Amino acid sequence: MYSSAFQRLAGVTQVVRAGEADVFHTRQQHTFKVAQVGKRIAQYCQQKFGAACDELGIDPEVVDAAGLAHDLGHPPFGHAGESTLDQLVTAAGDEEGFEGNAQTFHIITMLGVRYESCPGLDLTRATMAACMKYPWFREKEHPDRKKKWGAYRCDQADFEFARAFHPEGVQTAEAALMDWADDIAYSVHDLEEFHRCRAIPWESIFGDGGEELIGNTLRNWHGAPPSAEGRLKKAFGRVEDVLTGIGEVRERPYEGSRTQRVALRNMTSHLITRYLEAVSLHPAKGSSGVVIDPDREAEVKLLKQIARQYIISSPALLAQQHGQGLLIRDLFDCFYVSNEAELKGLKIFPPKFLPSRLAYIQDFDITRARFAADCVASLTEGEVIKLHARLFGLEAGSVLDPIVR
Repeated sequence: MYSSAFQRLAGVTQVVRAGEADVFHTRQQHTFKVAQVGKRIAQYCQQKFGAACDELGIDPEVVDAAGLAHDLGHPPFGHAGESTLDQLVTAAGDEEGFEGNAQTFHIITMLGVRYESCPGLDLTRATMAACMKYPWFREKEHPDRKKKWGAYRCDQADFEFARAFHPEGVQTAEAALMDWADDIAYSVHDLEEFHRCRAIPWESIFGDGGEELIGNTLRNWHGAPPSAEGRLKKAFGRVEDVLTGIGEVRERPYEGSRTQRVALRNMTSHLITRYLEAVSLHPAKGSSGVVIDPDREAEVKLLKQIARQYIISSPALLAQQHGQGLLIRDLFDCFYVSNEAELKGLKIFPPKFLPSRLAYIQDFDITRARFAADCVASLTEGEVIKLHARLFGLEAGSVLDPIVR
């Protein structure tokens, strides 16, 4: 919580650009919610499944810490920045590309600063493992590991240390709880704020019996089971009943009246409790031991799809992301240099990146593409905009302002 990487999240997009309007929460606010929900789930498991919880070694403090750490690697401008950096790093010859979850592990094990004697944040083995939603390296030929992965090969020693007592490719129980807490926070809290700004067309969603929403959710369900469509149809009916039963949420556009605010709080509280209690523990060899009620899982997928369908895919947001991608590309090109002499000669880099990064590249065998991505990914969105304007002559700024500190 005290790291500069965590502080930076206050200036990073959750779904809508940080600073867009006060109604939208930042990546840091989302992170606090994930940590809080995750800790409560772990405490619920202790109370409800004490013996299984002990067998799996679940510690609420570890789940809390993993929740706080899980998005440290999220780059400027959300998933638009993530996909752009992945394209740039891969095109520059580093086949491992860029992924926010892998960048989180890179930060806590290498880039973070705590002690002179070791790189990274010097976390416990359990916390490092709990931070990994995707406990594997990138494998482009593997359908489950080509788009999401949890570590880069340059961090392999730390990866092996963190994963020493866990089966290959399986989340730890604490990582699974953090992962579910992330889904809950994303689906419930994002739904709340988009309702506040009147961005969700409830009548359109429920007017066609959910046909469009269910179809799109099914298409985006990676590894969907054969029963997925039937589960989603039943889940849609339950979600509609829940939202209808909580007055004032769907009845008229949100205006901020006390009655509407109470209804919205009731909705958020009800849904979080509903999904928190969807967790059960069943220790079994080769699994995390965490089981999510399949009915509740289908409901959460529908709620997440609402945000994806009506907000993330809006033309206005996509146009913003196009411009943001151009900013990321330009800065990556500035930080990406082909040889050590050129790197030493560049005086325009913020002091935060040099000269210690020279040793970082040499000592840890880091590619220059990875170095450039690390530089860009460490910035807030405000720093990206100001640094880009200075480097490309759009705005001189003040010589007394280094921008990146």
